[in-house]
Amino acid sequence: MKATVYVTIKQNVLDVQGSAVKGALHSMGFQEVGSVRIGKYLELELDTNDRSEAEARVKAMCEKLLANTVIEDYRFDLV
Repeated sequence: MKATVYVTIKQNVLDVQGSAVKGALHSMGFQEVGSVRIGKYLELELDTNDRSEAEARVKAMCEKLLANTVIEDYRFDLV
């Protein structure tokens, strides 16, 4: 089973990297960019066919390592 995990900075947290990228894009002439939020995308291959077990394990991975839940949100999809 494959899990795709998306980790993003929470909306109420200042995204310094996003601000830097926005500034760089503006300086390159891309004035239409209003805001930029930076995140992480991960693909995990799981050695299980049990969907509920996979969901529980990926959630545990996100909570313990993949996302800093104080300042980041995460979501995942299983295929």
